[in-house]
Amino acid sequence: MKFEDSNTRRPRWFRRACVAAAATGAAGLVGVVVLPSAGAAGATAYGKERLQEDVDALKATGISGVLAEVRTAGNTFAARGGVADLRSGDAVAWNAYHRVASTTKTFVATVVLQLVGEGRLALDDTVERWLPGLVKGNGNDGAKVTVRQVLGQTSGVPEYAGVPLETVTSEEGFRRERFRAYRPEQLVAMAMRHRPAFAPGAGWAYSNTNYVLAGMLIEKVTGTSWEQQVFERITEPLGLRNTFAPGTSSFLPGPRLSAYKRFVPGGPLVDVTTYVAGHADHSMISTTKDVNRFYRALLGGRLLRPAQLAEMKKTVPATPYRAFWRDAGYGLGLMKRRLPCGGWAWFHGGGNWNAISDNGVTSDGRTAATVFYATTVGPGQSPVQQIKASATLIDRALCAGQ
Repeated sequence: MKFEDSNTRRPRWFRRACVAAAATGAAGLVGVVVLPSAGAAGATAYGKERLQEDVDALKATGISGVLAEVRTAGNTFAARGGVADLRSGDAVAWNAYHRVASTTKTFVATVVLQLVGEGRLALDDTVERWLPGLVKGNGNDGAKVTVRQVLGQTSGVPEYAGVPLETVTSEEGFRRERFRAYRPEQLVAMAMRHRPAFAPGAGWAYSNTNYVLAGMLIEKVTGTSWEQQVFERITEPLGLRNTFAPGTSSFLPGPRLSAYKRFVPGGPLVDVTTYVAGHADHSMISTTKDVNRFYRALLGGRLLRPAQLAEMKKTVPATPYRAFWRDAGYGLGLMKRRLPCGGWAWFHGGGNWNAISDNGVTSDGRTAATVFYATTVGPGQSPVQQIKASATLIDRALCAGQ
Protein backbone atom coordinates (compact mmCIF):
# COMPACT_ATOMS: atom_id res chain seq x y z
CA MET A 1 0.00 0.00 0.00
CA LYS A 2 1.25 3.44 -0.85
CA PHE A 3 1.41 5.79 2.10
CA GLU A 4 1.07 9.52 1.78
CA ASP A 5 2.38 11.80 4.49
CA SER A 6 0.62 14.76 6.04
CA ASN A 7 2.15 17.24 8.47
CA THR A 8 -0.14 18.48 11.22
CA ARG A 9 -0.23 21.29 13.77
CA ARG A 10 1.71 19.49 16.48
CA PRO A 11 4.33 18.92 17.66
CA ARG A 12 5.02 22.55 16.82
CA TRP A 13 8.82 22.39 16.86
CA PHE A 14 8.69 19.63 14.22
CA ARG A 15 6.25 21.59 12.10
CA ARG A 16 8.35 24.75 12.17
CA ALA A 17 11.40 22.74 11.24
CA CYS A 18 9.55 21.01 8.39
CA VAL A 19 8.49 24.38 7.04
CA ALA A 20 12.05 25.68 7.30
CA ALA A 21 13.40 22.60 5.58
CA ALA A 22 10.92 22.94 2.73
CA ALA A 23 11.88 26.59 2.32
CA THR A 24 15.61 25.93 2.16
CA GLY A 25 15.55 22.61 0.31
CA ALA A 26 17.55 19.52 1.18
CA ALA A 27 20.80 21.11 0.09
CA GLY A 28 20.25 23.95 2.54
CA LEU A 29 20.38 21.53 5.46
CA VAL A 30 23.76 20.06 4.67
CA GLY A 31 25.80 22.81 6.28
CA VAL A 32 23.45 23.74 9.10
CA VAL A 33 25.51 22.16 11.85
CA VAL A 34 29.29 22.12 11.79
CA LEU A 35 30.16 18.99 13.75
CA PRO A 36 32.54 16.07 13.22
CA SER A 37 31.11 13.30 11.09
CA ALA A 38 28.94 10.88 13.00
CA GLY A 39 30.10 8.15 10.66
CA ALA A 40 33.62 8.46 11.99
CA ALA A 41 32.51 8.02 15.58
CA GLY A 42 32.39 4.25 15.42
CA ALA A 43 36.09 4.08 14.56
CA THR A 44 37.22 5.78 17.77
CA ALA A 45 36.16 5.79 21.38
CA TYR A 46 33.27 8.02 22.31
CA GLY A 47 33.52 9.07 25.91
CA LYS A 48 32.78 11.97 28.22
CA GLU A 49 35.14 14.40 26.48
CA ARG A 50 33.63 13.88 23.05
CA LEU A 51 30.14 13.97 24.53
CA GLN A 52 30.97 17.30 26.16
CA GLU A 53 32.11 18.65 22.79
CA ASP A 54 28.78 17.70 21.25
CA VAL A 55 26.84 19.14 24.19
CA ASP A 56 28.76 22.41 23.83
CA ALA A 57 27.96 22.50 20.11
CA LEU A 58 24.28 21.95 20.86
CA LYS A 59 24.31 24.60 23.58
CA ALA A 60 25.73 27.12 21.09
CA THR A 61 22.61 26.82 18.89
CA GLY A 62 20.47 28.81 21.33
CA ILE A 63 19.71 26.72 24.40
CA SER A 64 19.46 27.77 28.04
CA GLY A 65 20.33 24.37 29.46
CA VAL A 66 21.17 20.88 28.21
CA LEU A 67 21.88 17.48 29.75
CA ALA A 68 22.99 14.39 27.81
CA GLU A 69 23.72 10.87 29.02
CA VAL A 70 25.05 7.84 27.16
CA ARG A 71 24.64 4.34 28.52
CA THR A 72 26.31 1.21 27.16
CA ALA A 73 26.52 -2.36 28.38
CA GLY A 74 29.47 -1.48 30.60
CA ASN A 75 29.69 2.27 30.93
CA THR A 76 27.60 5.37 31.61
CA PHE A 77 28.74 8.97 31.15
CA ALA A 78 27.04 12.34 30.94
CA ALA A 79 27.71 15.96 30.03
CA ARG A 80 25.84 19.22 30.57
CA GLY A 81 25.86 22.83 29.47
CA GLY A 82 24.14 26.11 30.27
CA VAL A 83 22.00 26.53 33.36
CA ALA A 84 18.99 24.87 34.90
CA ASP A 85 17.39 28.19 35.81
CA LEU A 86 18.16 31.60 34.32
CA ARG A 87 17.41 33.41 37.58
CA SER A 88 19.56 31.32 39.89
CA GLY A 89 22.24 30.47 37.35
CA ASP A 90 22.55 26.98 38.84
CA ALA A 91 24.12 24.28 36.71
CA VAL A 92 21.84 21.59 35.30
CA ALA A 93 21.65 18.77 37.85
CA TRP A 94 22.83 15.35 36.71
CA ASN A 95 19.48 13.91 37.80
CA ALA A 96 17.32 16.77 36.51
CA TYR A 97 13.65 16.12 35.89
CA HIS A 98 12.30 17.04 32.47
CA ARG A 99 9.01 16.84 30.61
CA VAL A 100 9.68 14.17 27.99
CA ALA A 101 6.58 15.10 25.96
CA SER A 102 5.92 12.64 23.12
CA THR A 103 8.47 10.15 24.40
CA THR A 104 5.40 9.22 26.47
CA LYS A 105 4.01 7.55 23.34
CA THR A 106 6.55 4.72 23.44
CA PHE A 107 5.59 3.89 27.03
CA VAL A 108 1.90 3.85 26.12
CA ALA A 109 2.40 1.80 22.96
CA THR A 110 4.45 -0.73 24.95
CA VAL A 111 1.57 -1.26 27.37
CA VAL A 112 -0.92 -1.71 24.52
CA LEU A 113 1.37 -4.26 22.86
CA GLN A 114 1.79 -6.12 26.15
CA LEU A 115 -1.99 -6.41 26.30
CA VAL A 116 -1.96 -7.70 22.73
CA GLY A 117 0.61 -10.31 23.70
CA GLU A 118 -1.64 -11.38 26.56
CA GLY A 119 -4.58 -11.83 24.19
CA ARG A 120 -6.65 -9.13 25.85
CA LEU A 121 -7.08 -7.14 22.65
CA ALA A 122 -5.84 -7.37 19.06
CA LEU A 123 -4.08 -4.91 16.81
CA ASP A 124 -6.86 -5.40 14.26
CA ASP A 125 -9.61 -4.62 16.77
CA THR A 126 -11.48 -1.45 15.93
CA VAL A 127 -11.67 1.58 18.15
CA GLU A 128 -15.46 1.30 17.95
CA ARG A 129 -15.35 -2.14 19.58
CA TRP A 130 -13.68 -0.78 22.71
CA LEU A 131 -14.78 2.86 22.69
CA PRO A 132 -18.21 2.81 21.04
CA GLY A 133 -19.53 6.09 19.69
CA LEU A 134 -16.39 8.07 20.53
CA VAL A 135 -14.81 8.47 17.09
CA LYS A 136 -17.60 9.71 14.85
CA GLY A 137 -18.75 12.75 12.93
CA ASN A 138 -17.37 14.80 10.03
CA GLY A 139 -16.32 11.64 8.22
CA ASN A 140 -14.60 10.07 11.24
CA ASP A 141 -15.64 6.49 11.90
CA GLY A 142 -14.17 4.42 14.73
CA ALA A 143 -15.54 1.25 13.14
CA LYS A 144 -12.95 1.67 10.39
CA VAL A 145 -10.00 2.61 12.62
CA THR A 146 -7.89 -0.18 14.15
CA VAL A 147 -5.65 -0.27 17.20
CA ARG A 148 -2.67 -0.78 14.89
CA GLN A 149 -3.54 2.40 12.98
CA VAL A 150 -3.91 4.37 16.21
CA LEU A 151 -0.46 3.33 17.45
CA GLY A 152 1.17 3.80 14.05
CA GLN A 153 -0.34 7.23 13.24
CA THR A 154 -2.01 5.77 10.12
CA SER A 155 -5.58 6.20 11.36
CA GLY A 156 -6.26 9.55 9.71
CA VAL A 157 -7.84 10.71 12.99
CA PRO A 158 -7.40 14.49 13.07
CA GLU A 159 -5.35 16.40 15.61
CA TYR A 160 -7.35 17.79 18.48
CA ALA A 161 -7.57 21.58 18.40
CA GLY A 162 -9.22 24.14 20.58
CA VAL A 163 -7.12 23.81 23.74
CA PRO A 164 -6.48 27.47 24.62
CA LEU A 165 -3.02 26.83 26.07
CA GLU A 166 -1.84 25.56 22.68
CA THR A 167 -2.86 28.75 20.91
CA VAL A 168 -1.90 31.52 23.34
CA THR A 169 0.50 34.12 21.97
CA SER A 170 1.20 36.15 25.09
CA GLU A 171 2.56 35.73 28.58
CA GLU A 172 -0.81 36.79 29.95
CA GLY A 173 -2.55 34.10 27.94
CA PHE A 174 -0.12 31.45 29.15
CA ARG A 175 -0.59 32.37 32.79
CA ARG A 176 -4.37 32.43 32.33
CA GLU A 177 -4.62 28.99 30.69
CA ARG A 178 -1.75 26.93 32.09
CA PHE A 179 -3.71 25.32 34.94
CA ARG A 180 -6.73 24.33 32.85
CA ALA A 181 -7.19 20.55 32.59
CA TYR A 182 -9.23 18.55 30.09
CA ARG A 183 -10.71 15.07 30.14
CA PRO A 184 -9.56 12.80 27.30
CA GLU A 185 -13.14 12.65 26.01
CA GLN A 186 -13.06 16.42 25.59
CA LEU A 187 -9.89 16.28 23.54
CA VAL A 188 -11.31 13.60 21.25
CA ALA A 189 -14.48 15.65 20.84
CA MET A 190 -12.33 18.61 19.75
CA ALA A 191 -10.71 16.39 17.13
CA MET A 192 -14.07 15.21 15.85
CA ARG A 193 -14.90 18.76 14.77
CA HIS A 194 -12.49 18.21 11.90
CA ARG A 195 -12.49 15.84 8.95
CA PRO A 196 -9.98 12.97 8.92
CA ALA A 197 -6.63 13.59 7.26
CA PHE A 198 -7.22 10.55 5.04
CA ALA A 199 -9.11 7.25 5.03
CA PRO A 200 -7.90 4.88 7.78
CA GLY A 201 -4.76 3.05 6.65
CA ALA A 202 -4.30 5.15 3.51
CA GLY A 203 -1.65 7.55 4.79
CA TRP A 204 0.49 8.71 7.67
CA ALA A 205 0.05 11.85 9.76
CA TYR A 206 1.21 12.60 13.28
CA SER A 207 -1.80 13.19 15.52
CA ASN A 208 -1.72 13.37 19.30
CA THR A 209 -5.38 12.34 19.32
CA ASN A 210 -4.27 8.81 18.46
CA TYR A 211 -2.48 8.48 21.78
CA VAL A 212 -5.28 10.05 23.77
CA LEU A 213 -7.32 7.18 22.31
CA ALA A 214 -4.57 4.69 23.17
CA GLY A 215 -4.69 5.75 26.81
CA MET A 216 -8.46 5.34 26.81
CA LEU A 217 -8.13 1.88 25.24
CA ILE A 218 -5.78 0.79 28.03
CA GLU A 219 -8.26 1.91 30.65
CA LYS A 220 -11.16 0.18 28.91
CA VAL A 221 -9.30 -3.13 28.58
CA THR A 222 -7.72 -3.20 32.04
CA GLY A 223 -10.18 -1.29 34.18
CA THR A 224 -7.40 0.98 35.47
CA SER A 225 -5.77 4.12 34.09
CA TRP A 226 -2.96 4.11 31.55
CA GLU A 227 -0.78 5.79 34.20
CA GLN A 228 -1.31 2.88 36.58
CA GLN A 229 -0.57 0.35 33.86
CA VAL A 230 2.65 2.12 32.86
CA PHE A 231 3.68 2.10 36.51
CA GLU A 232 2.88 -1.58 37.11
CA ARG A 233 4.24 -2.89 33.82
CA ILE A 234 7.21 -0.64 33.06
CA THR A 235 8.45 1.90 35.57
CA GLU A 236 8.21 -0.27 38.69
CA PRO A 237 9.69 -3.49 37.19
CA LEU A 238 12.55 -1.56 35.58
CA GLY A 239 13.24 0.51 38.69
CA LEU A 240 12.53 3.81 36.95
CA ARG A 241 12.22 5.69 40.24
CA ASN A 242 12.11 9.12 38.64
CA THR A 243 9.60 8.50 35.87
CA PHE A 244 5.91 9.25 36.26
CA ALA A 245 2.80 10.79 34.75
CA PRO A 246 1.74 13.93 36.64
CA GLY A 247 -1.99 13.74 35.94
CA THR A 248 -3.54 17.16 36.49
CA SER A 249 -0.59 18.42 38.53
CA SER A 250 1.12 21.32 36.79
CA PHE A 251 4.41 21.23 38.65
CA LEU A 252 7.75 19.82 37.53
CA PRO A 253 9.67 18.64 40.61
CA GLY A 254 13.24 19.62 41.37
CA PRO A 255 15.96 19.44 40.50
CA ARG A 256 14.59 20.39 37.12
CA LEU A 257 15.54 21.85 33.79
CA SER A 258 13.37 24.93 33.42
CA ALA A 259 11.96 25.95 30.03
CA TYR A 260 11.52 29.43 28.60
CA LYS A 261 9.68 31.02 25.71
CA ARG A 262 9.76 34.33 23.85
CA PHE A 263 6.22 35.30 22.93
CA VAL A 264 7.36 38.09 20.62
CA PRO A 265 10.55 38.42 18.55
CA GLY A 266 13.26 39.98 20.70
CA GLY A 267 11.02 39.86 23.76
CA PRO A 268 11.96 38.57 27.22
CA LEU A 269 12.30 34.89 27.99
CA VAL A 270 9.29 33.82 30.07
CA ASP A 271 9.45 30.80 32.35
CA VAL A 272 6.91 28.30 30.95
CA THR A 273 7.87 25.29 33.06
CA THR A 274 4.67 25.11 35.09
CA TYR A 275 1.51 23.97 33.29
CA VAL A 276 -0.86 21.01 33.03
CA ALA A 277 0.89 18.73 30.57
CA GLY A 278 -1.79 16.54 29.00
CA HIS A 279 -2.63 12.86 28.74
CA ALA A 280 -1.24 9.67 27.18
CA ASP A 281 -0.01 11.68 24.22
CA HIS A 282 2.73 13.73 25.92
CA SER A 283 2.53 14.15 29.67
CA MET A 284 5.28 12.06 31.31
CA ILE A 285 8.22 13.34 33.35
CA SER A 286 11.54 11.51 33.59
CA THR A 287 15.34 11.72 33.76
CA THR A 288 18.03 10.90 31.19
CA LYS A 289 19.04 7.85 33.21
CA ASP A 290 15.51 6.44 33.27
CA VAL A 291 14.82 7.10 29.58
CA ASN A 292 18.01 5.29 28.61
CA ARG A 293 17.16 2.37 30.84
CA PHE A 294 13.67 2.15 29.36
CA TYR A 295 14.79 2.12 25.72
CA ARG A 296 17.59 -0.37 26.39
CA ALA A 297 15.09 -2.70 28.05
CA LEU A 298 12.58 -2.27 25.24
CA LEU A 299 14.95 -2.93 22.33
CA GLY A 300 16.72 -5.58 24.39
CA GLY A 301 13.51 -7.62 24.50
CA ARG A 302 12.76 -7.27 28.21
CA LEU A 303 9.34 -5.59 27.87
CA LEU A 304 7.70 -7.19 24.85
CA ARG A 305 7.48 -10.67 23.44
CA PRO A 306 9.34 -11.10 20.14
CA ALA A 307 6.15 -11.03 18.05
CA GLN A 308 4.95 -7.75 19.58
CA LEU A 309 8.39 -6.12 19.40
CA ALA A 310 8.52 -7.08 15.73
CA GLU A 311 5.13 -5.41 15.19
CA MET A 312 6.33 -2.28 16.97
CA LYS A 313 9.33 -2.11 14.62
CA LYS A 314 7.31 -2.36 11.40
CA THR A 315 7.51 1.18 10.07
CA VAL A 316 6.04 3.32 7.32
CA PRO A 317 7.84 6.34 5.86
CA ALA A 318 7.68 9.48 8.02
CA THR A 319 8.58 11.72 5.12
CA PRO A 320 8.24 15.14 6.82
CA TYR A 321 10.91 14.11 9.33
CA ARG A 322 13.39 12.97 6.68
CA ALA A 323 14.58 16.56 6.47
CA PHE A 324 16.32 15.89 9.80
CA TRP A 325 16.66 12.11 10.06
CA ARG A 326 17.83 9.84 7.27
CA ASP A 327 15.15 7.36 6.10
CA ALA A 328 12.93 8.23 9.08
CA GLY A 329 10.11 5.77 9.66
CA TYR A 330 7.31 5.44 12.21
CA GLY A 331 6.31 2.12 13.76
CA LEU A 332 3.93 1.53 16.65
CA GLY A 333 4.94 4.30 19.03
CA LEU A 334 8.57 3.94 17.99
CA MET A 335 10.55 5.73 15.27
CA LYS A 336 13.71 4.76 13.43
CA ARG A 337 16.36 6.55 11.40
CA ARG A 338 19.38 5.23 9.57
CA LEU A 339 22.72 5.75 11.30
CA PRO A 340 25.55 7.20 9.21
CA CYS A 341 27.72 4.22 10.22
CA GLY A 342 25.07 1.69 9.20
CA GLY A 343 22.19 0.16 11.09
CA TRP A 344 19.34 1.97 12.78
CA ALA A 345 18.67 4.27 15.69
CA TRP A 346 15.32 3.61 17.36
CA PHE A 347 13.76 6.52 19.22
CA HIS A 348 10.80 8.76 19.96
CA GLY A 349 11.60 12.33 20.85
CA GLY A 350 9.19 15.05 21.80
CA GLY A 351 8.85 18.69 22.61
CA ASN A 352 6.32 20.96 24.24
CA TRP A 353 6.66 24.54 25.42
CA ASN A 354 10.35 24.61 24.48
CA ALA A 355 11.24 21.60 26.64
CA ILE A 356 12.78 19.10 24.22
CA SER A 357 13.46 15.41 24.76
CA ASP A 358 15.61 13.47 22.27
CA ASN A 359 16.88 9.91 22.44
CA GLY A 360 18.15 6.92 20.52
CA VAL A 361 19.03 3.28 21.07
CA THR A 362 20.78 0.68 18.95
CA SER A 363 18.78 -2.22 17.51
CA ASP A 364 20.21 -4.66 20.05
CA GLY A 365 19.45 -2.36 22.98
CA ARG A 366 23.08 -2.24 24.08
CA THR A 367 23.72 1.49 23.68
CA ALA A 368 21.32 4.34 24.37
CA ALA A 369 21.66 8.11 24.47
CA THR A 370 19.21 10.70 25.78
CA VAL A 371 19.37 14.47 25.47
CA PHE A 372 17.23 16.97 27.36
CA TYR A 373 17.37 20.63 26.46
CA ALA A 374 15.46 23.86 26.83
CA THR A 375 15.46 25.77 23.58
CA THR A 376 15.34 29.56 23.46
CA VAL A 377 14.39 29.65 19.77
CA GLY A 378 11.74 32.35 19.42
CA PRO A 379 9.03 33.37 16.96
CA GLY A 380 10.21 33.27 13.38
CA GLN A 381 13.33 31.24 14.21
CA SER A 382 13.88 27.70 12.96
CA PRO A 383 14.84 24.83 15.32
CA VAL A 384 16.42 22.83 12.47
CA GLN A 385 19.96 23.53 13.67
CA GLN A 386 19.18 22.25 17.15
CA ILE A 387 17.42 19.12 15.88
CA LYS A 388 20.38 18.29 13.68
CA ALA A 389 22.93 18.96 16.43
CA SER A 390 21.08 16.75 18.91
CA ALA A 391 20.76 13.98 16.33
CA THR A 392 24.48 14.20 15.55
CA LEU A 393 25.34 13.79 19.22
CA ILE A 394 23.12 10.72 19.54
CA ASP A 395 24.27 9.19 16.26
CA ARG A 396 27.93 9.50 17.23
CA ALA A 397 27.28 7.82 20.56
CA LEU A 398 25.29 4.97 19.00
CA CYS A 399 27.80 4.42 16.19
CA ALA A 400 30.59 4.13 18.71
CA GLY A 401 28.53 1.63 20.70
CA GLN A 402 27.81 -0.75 17.83
